[in-house]
Amino acid sequence: MDNILGIAKRVLKIEADAVLALIERLNSNFEKAVEIIYRSKGRVVVTGMGKSGLVGKKIAATLASTGTPAFFLHPAEASHGDLGMVTSNDVIIAISNSGETEELAGLIPFLKRFNVSLISMTGSPNSTLSKAADVNLDISIKEEACPLGIVPTASTAATMAMGDALAVALLTKRGFNEEDFAFFHPGGSLGKKLFIKVGDLMHTGDALPVISPDTSMTELKEVLRVNRISGVPVLDGEQLVGVISIEDLIKALVEGDIQAPVRKRMTTRMITVRDNESVVEAVKKLVAEKIDAYGSVGKVK
Repeated sequence: MDNILGIAKRVLKIEADAVLALIERLNSNFEKAVEIIYRSKGRVVVTGMGKSGLVGKKIAATLASTGTPAFFLHPAEASHGDLGMVTSNDVIIAISNSGETEELAGLIPFLKRFNVSLISMTGSPNSTLSKAADVNLDISIKEEACPLGIVPTASTAATMAMGDALAVALLTKRGFNEEDFAFFHPGGSLGKKLFIKVGDLMHTGDALPVISPDTSMTELKEVLRVNRISGVPVLDGEQLVGVISIEDLIKALVEGDIQAPVRKRMTTRMITVRDNESVVEAVKKLVAEKIDAYGSVGKVK
């Protein structure tokens, strides 16, 4: 078991070192690559063979979900008709550790003919692909993590990290925020949180019981029980004057003050939110005001 853990630790260290080594090689090429993509009027087309292609699919997906339209193009399929998906406004990110991948080399004449911007990610700055590119991002590594030194491990980790660096730099440059992310992820937990509004959850109309300041705590107990709610607004005529919750009722019971009017126990300093605000923003207000328990009381017309 110790040997297995030792192997795992060695793999993780080699891959971590490969990623950290990229920092020292970041230069104006990276800035140029970001600028090319940012100013592009088309999409980012990511391509690569084998493991590079699999990493490329992830990079394309990350770009697409963070405000940079992108898709993956298999280089072998590209030369059999799929190049029709590429326009002169697009940017190609070609990934190859050796920089000599035959299928990618075959795309270069087409890209040059139609003046398509080419960004290469290679482990060899002097390779065919690197020299043909408008800009090359150096993803070279000292060693792979496997004992054979040939299985793509550290190299794929470095490539994915460089892709993430591109995506994050671009989303920052675009001012991409939580709401934008949620727009592209309506089915995800963040998307659901940001798209759900206060009005989608609050009680309104007949579903929203109200009481007067002179209502007794005993009567309040029945209102909360019947409606199965944890709090209720207090109205003096049509004016909202307070909110009273089940916590206030419990305190009254403990202190033997159950016959007192709710005006004696209600909270008059209220935090309000609009029905079109997101639930996340509403929760932020509660946290900022250090409110850890509240009732959904809705809006009063």
